[in-house]
Formats: sequence, structure tokens, C-alpha cells
Amino acid sequence: MENSLLLKEEAKAVGQLRNHRLANLLGCCCEGDERLLVAEFMPNETLAKHLFHWEAQPMKWVMRLRVALHLAEALEYCTSKGRALYHDLNAYRIVFDDEGNPRLSCFGLMKNSRDGKSYSTNLAFTPPEYLRTGRVTPESVMYSFGTLLLDLLSGKHIPPSHALDLIRDRNIQMLTDSCLEGQFSNDDGTELVRLASRCLQYEPRERPNPKSLVAALIPLQRDTEVPSHELMGILHGADAVPLSPLGEACLRMDLTAIHDVLEKLGYKDDEGAATELSFQMWTNQMQETLTSKKKGDVAFRHKDFRAALECYTQFIDVGTVVSPTVYARRSLSYLMSNMPQEALNDAVQAQVISPIWHIASYLQASALLALGKEDEAQAALREATELENKKNATS
Repeated sequence: MENSLLLKEEAKAVGQLRNHRLANLLGCCCEGDERLLVAEFMPNETLAKHLFHWEAQPMKWVMRLRVALHLAEALEYCTSKGRALYHDLNAYRIVFDDEGNPRLSCFGLMKNSRDGKSYSTNLAFTPPEYLRTGRVTPESVMYSFGTLLLDLLSGKHIPPSHALDLIRDRNIQMLTDSCLEGQFSNDDGTELVRLASRCLQYEPRERPNPKSLVAALIPLQRDTEVPSHELMGILHGADAVPLSPLGEACLRMDLTAIHDVLEKLGYKDDEGAATELSFQMWTNQMQETLTSKKKGDVAFRHKDFRAALECYTQFIDVGTVVSPTVYARRSLSYLMSNMPQEALNDAVQAQVISPIWHIASYLQASALLALGKEDEAQAALREATELENKKNATS
């Protein structure tokens, strides 16, 4: 009870912060041992994804500098509001909004959000004073900011001690991301390295504060008139296809909403897609098969996905009737059971049976998102949206 009261009080305080550089906290929920924090939805992944696991294109130098500035501005705002402590600042705490702008997650402002643990990362990346005292200070946050500058410069998660050795040896080229070749001047690179070195000073009092970081980073900004979504290669506005409610649900991975759509749809889209029933439907075997399907439908309706999987698998394995809807329902049941690869296989099979069925493409998008294949998921989402629009135009 005491912990839940502490969390609510802290969430109330953090929830009062409102800034365009933060992914702002919207609320919290405490029930039993469960703790839930709710923040603004950020649809365009984390800095870690764009720096370390990029698929389409590496992050451009000017965008990396913009990330550094926006992060410094977020920390400056938090400090001005009496929230100078940020727990476990790292590339996973920076998220991108629908405009492609970086924002600092509000979760790190909650000291109870990690059960009292302030750093989840490898000890090689934690501030030296934290290793000595176990306490986070505003200067510790500046040290973590320095590790993030190294991430932005190198495109890798380099331990600060190794990076400082390279800096001392004037081997800055070894520190710089090879993808950035020709994108920045030596002066800009040197200035960012100098700033990182200041943040990583062993003595906390020798590190800069957020205000001085902002002042140092503003002169380094380039192409400020170019929107972030263009620099990031993110579809936006007129370039982006507006999503239907089902498309939005798939993007959010809202499996309950997808379930509601499939349940309401029933088997309407099987007309002309499912194979014709032969005389075998009158045999005992076929009657048993249809019974399996009916039991699967009941289990699916009541969200008993384990039973639904079993019954739909019995129906599919007999193979007398091929139904895209059954594959779609089994696909969602697999997703609900945390089996995304099997879900993807069934969604693809549904599309094989019914090539222009938008539901199959939407389920592929959800499965691909669950597998961490964001670029492929976006392509499937666009295809699903186009198929749904065509269907609506002809109906």
C-alpha cells in the first residue's frame, strides 16, 4: 500500500510536467502488485533502434546533433522544474514522435519506476560516483548524457573508458561512425567530442549543467529548416496514408481491438474465397471437422485462445475446407499467445487463399511488428490500407 501511494504521489508530480521535448506522463494505475505508467504515444521507435539497429538508412549527422540539443533542452526544462534527477538515461529512453522529433521519456523521472534500481545498463556505463555511493545526482545525469553523445558520434554503445582512451590518443576517427563520412566538418566533430569529454569527467563538479549543454549545442545545429521527419525518412502528412481504425490498432499492437474486428466480421469475407464443400461434408469425418471449427469459434469469442488454437488446428489439418478467416483467427490467437512467427505464417497463408483480403495484410503487419521487423511491417500496413480503401470504394 505504501509503495503504491508513493508511486501515485510521484506520478502526480511528474505528470504536472508538460513540455514538447518530453514524452509526457498521462497517468498511472496501481492494482495489487501491478504498476502501470501511461505516457503519450510515440510511434517512431527509440534512439537505440535508429542508431544501433537501423534498417533503411543510418541517422544523419544533422539529426544526431538535433537529438543532442533536444535532449539537453528536455533536461534543462526538468531541472528548471525541480526534477534534475533522471534515472538510467540511455538511448532507449529517447523516443520519436509523429513529426520525427526526439523526446525524452518521462519514465526516467520516476525514481520508483524501476523498483529502486537507477541503472539497468552494464556497469561500464554507469557514473563512477554511483558505483561508490549507489545514489543518482544531477551530475550523474550529465555523465549519462556524455555516454549518449558517444552513442550519437559512433553509432555504437562504446564504454566511456574506451572512448576516453581513444580521445586521449587523438584517435577520433576510430570513434566516429563510418556511415557519417563527409557529413560534418572536423570542427563540429571535435566540438562534440570535447563536450562528451566534459560530461564524462571523473569528478562530478567538473561536468557541465544542462543549460551550458544547450548553449554549446545550439551553434552546432545545421539545416534547422528541414523537418525531422524528412531527415529521418519517416512518412508524414500528405506523404503518409491515413490509417483506418483497424490500421491504427495494428500499429499500436492493440490485439483486443483486432479481436473485436474479427469477431464482428465473422465469415463474411470467406464468400468466394473458401473452397467449395464437396460431398465429403456429409461424412462423419467432415461433421467432426465442422464441429472443431464451431468449438474454435466459441473459444475465440470468449478469448480462450489456447482452446481456439487447438480447435482451429484440427479443422485446418483435415484440409477439406480452406478458410482464410480460420487462418486469420488462428493467426491472432498465435499473437495473443506470444507466438509471432506462427502468427505471420498463418497471416501469409490467409493472403495466399485470398490475395486481396486486407485483413491478412493487417495481421502480417502486427506479426512483423511483434518480430521487430518494423520496415516490413510498415510495408504490410501500407498494402493493407490500400486494399481496404479499394474494398470500401467498390462496396
